[in-house]
Amino acid sequence: MSAPDTVRTPEPRTGAARGGFRALLVAQALSALGDSFSYVAIPLLVLHTTGSLAQMGVVTGLGGAASLLTGLFAGVVVDRFDRRRLLVLCGLARFALYASIPLTWLGGPQPWLLYLVLPLASAFATVFQVAQVTVVPSLVPAGQITHANGRLFAASSTAYLVGPALAGLLAGRFGATAAIGFDAVTFAVSAVALMSLPPALAVLPTGRDGAVGEQRSLDVFLAGLRFIRRHPLLRTLTALLTVLTAVTFGLTDVLIYHLKHGLGRSDGTVGYVLTAGVVGTLLASVLVARLRRRLGFTVTWVGAWALCGVAMAGIGLAGSAPLVALAATGVLCCTGVAGIASMSLRQEVTPPHLLGRVTAAFWTLQKALAPLGAAALTGAAAVYGVPATLAAAGALCTATALAALLTPLRSRTPAVPGP
Repeated sequence: MSAPDTVRTPEPRTGAARGGFRALLVAQALSALGDSFSYVAIPLLVLHTTGSLAQMGVVTGLGGAASLLTGLFAGVVVDRFDRRRLLVLCGLARFALYASIPLTWLGGPQPWLLYLVLPLASAFATVFQVAQVTVVPSLVPAGQITHANGRLFAASSTAYLVGPALAGLLAGRFGATAAIGFDAVTFAVSAVALMSLPPALAVLPTGRDGAVGEQRSLDVFLAGLRFIRRHPLLRTLTALLTVLTAVTFGLTDVLIYHLKHGLGRSDGTVGYVLTAGVVGTLLASVLVARLRRRLGFTVTWVGAWALCGVAMAGIGLAGSAPLVALAATGVLCCTGVAGIASMSLRQEVTPPHLLGRVTAAFWTLQKALAPLGAAALTGAAAVYGVPATLAAAGALCTATALAALLTPLRSRTPAVPGP
């Protein structure tokens, strides 16, 4: 079956859907807050318990590996089970996992537990993220998907804006285990909020690509990849984003290196600059729906990534911390606009019963070259200097974005219906 250019998702029921989206918004904010706490509290606990930087890296690496491996089958899980129950299960599972840490620590430090908890929590987080993407089209009208994604993105950005600082304060005053205990509570409250979602968010497979009982297991597993390969827009976006993600993945490390070694700034300044950069994601969530409605998808997406390349070069050329912060804000605003727009397009053109597998496959392919890209970017910065490296990376980013105008994206500019 050839992939359709557009697939109209069923219009959600007004009352239940509106309440459901509000519940999803609250749950997303709380989940992101919990993730931001974990981002700070877990490494602090490892460091306080073992005193080893290497052990911090091992625990973090295990979490990243678990997330990557889970992404391979998360889409199949999301497309096969009731999505509301799945979201609630992920929240409760993360609550139980993180709550086990402070409870176990009452009898003394148990560092071995972290090697079990973090990979499992990362796996449930990946399933949650995929499932959350799939339920949005069921909760908002087709013309409001981009706006809804912008609100969800804003909720996550706000959580990451205040979460790390709050986690640091709690850990400093009451200890890292107390911060992790608060982290666990956020996931429990998020699960309770998700119980308010409409009861029937499971999508029964239909048609040849969705008839689970009529396909081999491998066919079900590869359905997302097959849909991306057959769809001209998604195929093009996946290829371009694989390059763009590789180019930008190591940017935060280079930015920190530039501030510390190039400009001689303190750790506190690094924190302020990164926090200021998050403002760019909030701007993206406000602007993206308006931009896409007025300019269409292609101009919005290509323009955002092209400007991102300019802002990347600006980071390397900036001679002061405020200018670095301004350029970093520009990078995060541009990548936020492009990311929300592409996710919304994916939700609009993918059949509901395939959305989980398509989302998981899209994310996995997009990150395929990211580790190599990060190593290349940081290595080049160490050898050739930050200004030259970011100027070259920015030029590649802009050129890759403009190359989209030579692809099917040029003739296919999906517009967004009015509210």
